[in-house]
Amino acid sequence: MKLITHNMLTSKCLKGVRTGYPLAITATVVKVSEVDYKPEFISRIIPKLDWEVLLKAADSIGHNEGLPQTIDPKFEDNEEFLRKAHKVLLEVEVEEGYLTCPESGRQFPITKGIPNMLLTEAEVQ
Repeated sequence: MKLITHNMLTSKCLKGVRTGYPLAITATVVKVSEVDYKPEFISRIIPKLDWEVLLKAADSIGHNEGLPQTIDPKFEDNEEFLRKAHKVLLEVEVEEGYLTCPESGRQFPITKGIPNMLLTEAEVQ
């Protein structure tokens, strides 16, 4: 699971859960794979992210890559920033581990890079 995906996942479908965001990550296997750098894509996706959640997720798996605490308004012109964001969002991948709902504590396994967010009928609101 790439951190770009994690930034969008929620468990708000669980009974009794209002927000279910952000899910905590516990990683047992993390892989880094080179991906073609596309600054235009990174520039378009940055404003759509919850930056604070991305930083916390990256820290939790030991791959902060020196990202700043806040985003510079002119980040599109900062090549170093775009490359760091690219690496964290697209090259770092949680292969094994689990996600935890912040409200219910329900854990969702991550196996072979795929988070299993399936719920039983009894868990659905």
